[in-house]
Amino acid sequence: MNVLITGAIGFIGMHVIKKIIKEQYKVIGIDNLNDYYDVQLKKDRLKELNTYGNFTFYEEDLADREALNHCFEKENIDIVINLAAQAGVRYSLENPHAYVDSNVVGFVNILEACRHHKVKHLIYASSSSVYGANVKMPFSTSDEVNHPVSLYAATKKSNELMAHTYSHLYNIPTTGLRFFTVYGPWGRPDMAYFSFTKNIVEGKTIKVFNNGEMMRDFTYIDDIVDGIVRLLDKPPKADPNWNREEPNASSSYAPYKVYNIGNNQPVKLMDFIETLEKHLGIEAKKEFLPMQPGDVKATYADIDELQNDTGFKPSTTIDEGLKKFVEWYKDYYNVK
Repeated sequence: MNVLITGAIGFIGMHVIKKIIKEQYKVIGIDNLNDYYDVQLKKDRLKELNTYGNFTFYEEDLADREALNHCFEKENIDIVINLAAQAGVRYSLENPHAYVDSNVVGFVNILEACRHHKVKHLIYASSSSVYGANVKMPFSTSDEVNHPVSLYAATKKSNELMAHTYSHLYNIPTTGLRFFTVYGPWGRPDMAYFSFTKNIVEGKTIKVFNNGEMMRDFTYIDDIVDGIVRLLDKPPKADPNWNREEPNASSSYAPYKVYNIGNNQPVKLMDFIETLEKHLGIEAKKEFLPMQPGDVKATYADIDELQNDTGFKPSTTIDEGLKKFVEWYKDYYNVK
């Protein structure tokens, strides 16, 4: 099976590729290596992936339809895992057009390529941010998600809507994954745990928003990858029990499905910081600040459906996960 992974040199993309190459898939990666964060980190991820013989890489932008179609035509793609996106909630306040270009235009191009090349399964990244103003916990895929609080969240919700349209019109099996605060080695420097670590090591103050009164369903990267791999050969089918009068938002009469993929164990932000301090052996200097626009106070994933359908069960504790991240960080950045 030939698997195309977009956002291949991103945090999640890199780890998925390392896993499925070992499962005897041929992997084709696409990434534009943009400068949203440290390009050298991306190049180092690519360097590691290039050590595998059955990995082919294209440096292209999903907004370039011609280049994308050339890749599909040349590589005979069976499965697509779309992880390419302009990430980050706060950055969407500064540069909204980047989110439309990547998350909307780029995703339409992926859908069209899947349509014309008879792809057997499209798995794509959504986000826990789609729950927006919802307060019922834990967040369930059966809940309506019509009140986003950031443009990033709105673009991810649009991906789910567009995917359903293509599942309906062209019978393309699509699976959306709402990721919950993924962390781990080779992560994104714009994520809080990464910037916290950098500032703590350098003796700088960390900014703690909403005065620390936040909870996140932190999910270790290996658990996320396990969930994705379990879905590769499980394209969704039409739900024969789907009721148009009482519609389930996570499934359909079309071959369409949306899952939460998280740890199912939300952690207080201050507990997370204390665990990070423990593994670094340094106490952080903290500046407590109010809530930021676009943020939500808590995330908490109901993962029952993913567990029932695939056997997915996250197993990495915050203590174990942060220990592994700190070890990687010290090695990569040569921190003594």
